[in-house]
Amino acid sequence: MRAGALGRGGLPLRAGLLLLIPPLLLALQLLVGLQLPRAHRASSTGADGEEEEEGAIAFSVISIEPERSSRHRGTAGRGPELEEEEEEQEEEDVERPEGARGYEDENEMPLRKVGPRRLEVQSWAADEPSFTSELSRIITYITRPQVNCSRVLSPGDAQASQVPGAALPWLLCAEDWLLPAAHAPCVAYSFSMDGGDADFLKTVLGLGCEVHRFDPSNSNASGGHLGNSLASNRGDGGVVSQHKMWLEWRVPRKRKPKTRSTLGSVSQTLAAIMEALGHHTVHFLYADLLSAEWRVFQNWIELGTLWSIHHLVAKVHLQWAGFEVGGTNEEIVRYWFSVLDGLRASGFQLVHISPGEGRSVLKQTVPNAHSSYTLSWVNMRR
Repeated sequence: MRAGALGRGGLPLRAGLLLLIPPLLLALQLLVGLQLPRAHRASSTGADGEEEEEGAIAFSVISIEPERSSRHRGTAGRGPELEEEEEEQEEEDVERPEGARGYEDENEMPLRKVGPRRLEVQSWAADEPSFTSELSRIITYITRPQVNCSRVLSPGDAQASQVPGAALPWLLCAEDWLLPAAHAPCVAYSFSMDGGDADFLKTVLGLGCEVHRFDPSNSNASGGHLGNSLASNRGDGGVVSQHKMWLEWRVPRKRKPKTRSTLGSVSQTLAAIMEALGHHTVHFLYADLLSAEWRVFQNWIELGTLWSIHHLVAKVHLQWAGFEVGGTNEEIVRYWFSVLDGLRASGFQLVHISPGEGRSVLKQTVPNAHSSYTLSWVNMRR
């Protein structure tokens, strides 16, 4: 009797134990799941709100962009005590349009033949700073042509000829591969205030170039002021377009978009002038900048504008330091040489040298040097 009772009562007890097992297993599973690392969960929600697939790899994105404060300052790329401020370079990073990229696509890089670069100040010519050594180096450099041209264009002549024996103020190398193709567009700029570019204008007009002359003192310039439409003053058919404008070497702090029709002041960088006129290339450029050439050349080197110039005729002045150039005499002459070497590094080689009058260099009488030189270059890397 007792055995039968235990047998009948044991069935409900075992059934109750069986019913408790599933809840215990579920509770155990939840407890273990809460302790698992988040990266090992079966699924997670992505940044776009969609559930990622099971087993997706969790990762972090680490930025390797250098901090702005880590920019190298005080490098050898600065001229002697130049008044250029470091923040002018940093202004290039401000006012970037929303969504603009902070990098350059690799496929787009070849389109910029020469990118922005700092002017590299050369080491001293001697073991220690020496005005004599620095002057000797730069005079040696600017009195030795680097290119021998079998055919040249002489001042006032648009027909190529052999190199004449007589001394001339400038020459243009007229090798076929260095001149614009026949019937191809040709653009020429002249920056001069003393009328010394008359023969240059005659030569480039004879070549059929679109010619633009810039002179801030010229009351006959288009419209009589800078606010005139540059784009409407395209030269053609022997006409010289006059502009009351001069070259600037300072990059604007805030770059405002410029229209193709106007510019905002009487002084503009060459890059801004070319943009306003719609030119990508200047085949012939004449410049007598009255001692501003050193800073203007530095601007062209650092912005990569030199790539757009094919032939350059320019007068360099040695009688005083130049606009916004300072330092000891040794530092100034070394800076001049660094600028000329920057032209060479950009592909420009000397074709012709013509010394000017005077024997004064930085207000010192120097028998073996002249106060100015007119130098003719050709771009061999275009």
